[in-house]
Amino acid sequence: MDTINEFLQYLQYEKNYSIHTVRAYQNDLTQFCTYCGFAPDTFNPASLQSPNIQQWILSRMNDGDTPRSIARKISTLKSYWHFLLQRRYTDKNPTLKIVLPKTKKTLPAFFKEKEMKMALDSSTPTNDFERTRDKLIIELFFSTGIRSSELLNLKDTDIDLQQKNIKVLGKRNKERIIPILPELCNSIADYRKLRNSEIEVHDNNLFVRKNGKKMYPKLIYNIVHNHMSEVSCLYKRSPHVLRHTFATAMLNNGADISTVKDLLGHSSLAATQIYTHTSFEELHNIYKHAHPRAK
Repeated sequence: MDTINEFLQYLQYEKNYSIHTVRAYQNDLTQFCTYCGFAPDTFNPASLQSPNIQQWILSRMNDGDTPRSIARKISTLKSYWHFLLQRRYTDKNPTLKIVLPKTKKTLPAFFKEKEMKMALDSSTPTNDFERTRDKLIIELFFSTGIRSSELLNLKDTDIDLQQKNIKVLGKRNKERIIPILPELCNSIADYRKLRNSEIEVHDNNLFVRKNGKKMYPKLIYNIVHNHMSEVSCLYKRSPHVLRHTFATAMLNNGADISTVKDLLGHSSLAATQIYTHTSFEELHNIYKHAHPRAK
């Protein structure tokens, strides 16, 4: 029985995990099967015990895997065996005694306020489709905190300029409504007017290439990286950093953490709380520069 393939289908179709997440699970399980001398479609979980998993973890550590990477691989195995127990394919769980390694939590990188101001205040020719589109992409990321995949899937019908909001389909098909500012509404209207005058749009996509077809993740990444490279020396310059920047700016300016959680589309506060640490760092720096006894 090919329990690994069934597990991956369960993740994709029942749990609604993204294709990227499912692929990561698949890579971890394939790597584990190879170490144990099995092909993934002939893997026999009943033949495995805790020492087998511990030896594999040690081999990954010797090969230089980071604690974060190893923790993810262990989580994959724990999820897989939990699935096997649920389906009654086994009555033993060799992952119970396996402990996740402690990982150092790094604070999310974000762009400074002056850097975002420079990026968004830069002049753009009104008749240049690609530059107008690229600048709007930066503005939309920073103004809403949406994910790259969410931006890629935006349709014209998801934008309500009258009500000043956008409808976003997030992870696990969870829909949320995000308010947008009048300035962003104007930018969207200007972009769509230029796009419609020059390009035949396919499939109602908001953002398209010059041939009218849908954009793709690498192109979005390159647009953000190149645009932000002009104003920032930050070592990471990706769409996700703009998402971090949105969350950090909201909290630094007094937004409630529960509100930021809902805007980001997080399922729990735990994922949002890392930004409170970033905000505290900002608060600490302001205190050191402002209080006379701190100098």
